[in-house]
Amino acid sequence: MSAVVVRTRSAVTPLRRSVSVFPMRRPTVDEVVAEARPEEPVHCLRPAVLAETARAFVEAFPGDVLYAVKCNPDPAVLRALADGGVTHFDCASLAEVRLVRDMFPDAAIHFMHPVKARGAIREAWERHGVRDFVVDSAAELAKLRSEIAATGVPGRPGIVVRIALPKGDARLDLSGKFGAAFDDAVALLRDARADAAMLGVSFHVGSQCLDPLAWRAALARTGDVIRAAGVAIDVIDVGGGFPVDYPDQEAPPLGAFIAEIEAGFEQLGLPKARLWAEPGRALVAGGVSVVVQVQARRDDALYINDGVYGSLSDAGALGFRYPARLIRPEGPAVARPASADLVAFSFFGPTCDSADVMRGPFLLPADMAEGDWIEIGRLGAYGGCLRTAFNGFDRARIVEVEDVPPGAAPARVAA
Repeated sequence: MSAVVVRTRSAVTPLRRSVSVFPMRRPTVDEVVAEARPEEPVHCLRPAVLAETARAFVEAFPGDVLYAVKCNPDPAVLRALADGGVTHFDCASLAEVRLVRDMFPDAAIHFMHPVKARGAIREAWERHGVRDFVVDSAAELAKLRSEIAATGVPGRPGIVVRIALPKGDARLDLSGKFGAAFDDAVALLRDARADAAMLGVSFHVGSQCLDPLAWRAALARTGDVIRAAGVAIDVIDVGGGFPVDYPDQEAPPLGAFIAEIEAGFEQLGLPKARLWAEPGRALVAGGVSVVVQVQARRDDALYINDGVYGSLSDAGALGFRYPARLIRPEGPAVARPASADLVAFSFFGPTCDSADVMRGPFLLPADMAEGDWIEIGRLGAYGGCLRTAFNGFDRARIVEVEDVPPGAAPARVAA
């Protein structure tokens, strides 16, 4: 009998990097399009924007900033965030743990997924020096203890208990999948305190949450749990969910969120506890755009070479709108000047699935035509990592550029 061949495929960094024809500096997006005239999507990454945004968040937040790696695990993105002062990473899988540890041997890695494979716990503890883990059930706490003990590597873990929150008004509600109910959270904190090197409480208000008061309410609920448990707490983790601006969503400045977090934290009366946050979208959304090409036009619908199975997943079922602009470089024929009139377009992606549609609307010149390119901004969050290979449309490139993409202003800190 022949041996079974097992193949693995990693999707953490699936994009290919373009070889730059601009060796002395990063090009602009317009230069990339004029030179390459790409017929495949191009992810345009701005390290300077990413580093500046990270620096603003790290300087504003009164605690440790844990970047949520799942949001964009591209190594160039991680390097840019590190340049901006990020030294803590929220990992949700063993692949993310390995990536971060390979890139940053001294980084603090926190395994923040509430449900983990046993082998992932063992490898994270034994090989990668991960010491902080999230749990939201007694079964997960028992699993964590068992697998750490099985490694034979001495030490006590840091344990963070994630509590459940009621459904809120965030753009993406996260209340249904993870989080311990009140009484369960109280029991978990009491149980974990016995052998935890660090004991924390975490929550998540939901992704793209525009209401700073959501954090104040979540911290009040956290205080109720802590008082009922009656144990010492070392860390309060306010999770992620910090929003960014989109064409139909204007986010309050970061300072408004920080003010509510500081006020809610003060009410807890835990002077020795430390604050954590797990931003993802807020750090990376504005640092990456995607250039697509129009392959056909039908009335006010544009057929483009990327879609909901690629970089534009959130523009599909979730209905996210993104800033967009026409790119029409000079070429063999004289470039047509763009119409000054803007029209609300929808997009169809390249696959044969009729569900591959993005209603938008995306405002672009009225004379959009086959062969034009469009730069779509604010796609640094989840734009690259949610890509699939459906219908064979999995080819894309990534290039580092120096200009500012549509809608990519640095985070506003002032309240």
